[in-house]
Amino acid sequence: MAAVDPWLRGPVPGIPALLQPCAHAFVLAREDVDQSVAGLSEDDFWKQPGGITPIGFHVVHLAGATDRLMTYARGAALTDAQKAAAAAEKTLAQTRPTIAAALAMWQQAYDSAMTQMKSTDEGALLRPIAIGKAQLPSTILGAIVHAAEHAGRHAGQIVTTAKVLHGLARSRP
Repeated sequence: MAAVDPWLRGPVPGIPALLQPCAHAFVLAREDVDQSVAGLSEDDFWKQPGGITPIGFHVVHLAGATDRLMTYARGAALTDAQKAAAAAEKTLAQTRPTIAAALAMWQQAYDSAMTQMKSTDEGALLRPIAIGKAQLPSTILGAIVHAAEHAGRHAGQIVTTAKVLHGLARSRP
């Protein structure tokens, strides 16, 4: 029997009620990434079967994007280090961080996002904020929801790519 999805396990302790769906999405993304990456070789982590984006990129981007989106959710601007990390994502296929390093980045971003949601005032969720260089309009809630759904999208890509890689490994003589 499959494990019960996070949203059916009850509230995530300490997370405000209105942010529970976001917390559940982050928990599921975390579990999906951990399960999908387990047992992969460093080479598999960066393989591109059929030319698709490698798992390594998705994990590093997931960490960086979560960090950046949660920064916007605080109403803050990106730091120079965050901008440099975003730019460095373009060369991940060459730099190829290890699985351990990529997972550590994701763990840190996940932990930080969960901590930030715990300290977020529900009454401020609809407070307007500006996103990015263009200062596009959103709200604290909008940025957190987008961070959570973005995490789900990349976790889904990681799950699918891992299944393809495991399938390819089983089909080899």
